[in-house]
Amino acid sequence: MKAEEIRKQLLELLIDFEDELRSDNLRQKVLSLVPCYHQLRDLGKSLIPAEEARSARDRILHYFLKYQGVVISGDELLVVSGIQEYARRIRELRVQFGWSIASGLTATQMAEENEFSLVDIDAAAMGTSDYILLSDEQDRDAAHRWNVANEIRRENISVRDRLLKYFRKNIGQKITGEELKYLARDKSEWARRVRELRTEYGWPIVTKNTGRPDLEVGVYLLEADRQSPKHDRRIPDPVQRNVLRRDDYKCTVCAWSHEEWNRSDPRHLELHHQKTHATGGGNTEDNLVTLCTVCHDDIHRKK
Repeated sequence: MKAEEIRKQLLELLIDFEDELRSDNLRQKVLSLVPCYHQLRDLGKSLIPAEEARSARDRILHYFLKYQGVVISGDELLVVSGIQEYARRIRELRVQFGWSIASGLTATQMAEENEFSLVDIDAAAMGTSDYILLSDEQDRDAAHRWNVANEIRRENISVRDRLLKYFRKNIGQKITGEELKYLARDKSEWARRVRELRTEYGWPIVTKNTGRPDLEVGVYLLEADRQSPKHDRRIPDPVQRNVLRRDDYKCTVCAWSHEEWNRSDPRHLELHHQKTHATGGGNTEDNLVTLCTVCHDDIHRKK
């Protein structure tokens, strides 16, 4: 049935309900509104033609794709889906079908670590029932990763250890904040623990804001299964970001960049201290240069 026909029927029901309002019979009033409720639900569902999206999940995806990168409220999804369980359908889209849909809670937690920077989007203002589709491309490997995440989540180890184990199971693969929040059993500390793995433990975990501007917002990636030397750790993220940007995200020795990455040569970029800590060098922009891991290892090998 088309939206206009449903609207007319709903209007007739509401006009008839005017007489019920004068009644003292509460149950009769409620029963009179039931058809109105169903008609209103059908009106919302009819906004997206059935030939474009037949199921509630399809309508939700259709709406997200139409407004990709826009904060969508749960109330909107309730209208277009026509079901109360829209949150479950969002999880299916995320876990089973690989759509990168971030919740307001995840976005807020990422923003606290400066990892959720989208133009005109204030993550801190997003509510717990708000959502945003971060990419219009499906991740075909997502279902497998979520199965792995489910196994690791059950392990009785620390949040940081669960996160690291998951990263090491998925080296070179894009991982979403939703996956990491799930691994942390929804504890809000997960984003901080990821930063610690990078800045304190030397794991090359990169994001759009920390060395890989080609990555999408909301994505994390472990570039290699190796920790940087202790003397190269604890470089503040803003310093690292500025040095990489200054050096145009290229090795200052061989000019290698991530655009040249391939599985047979899985190098990545690191920062090198021109003056070592032992001789008084600090984690400052003027003392740091960008090197690929091959050139970095070569320099230290010659010392």
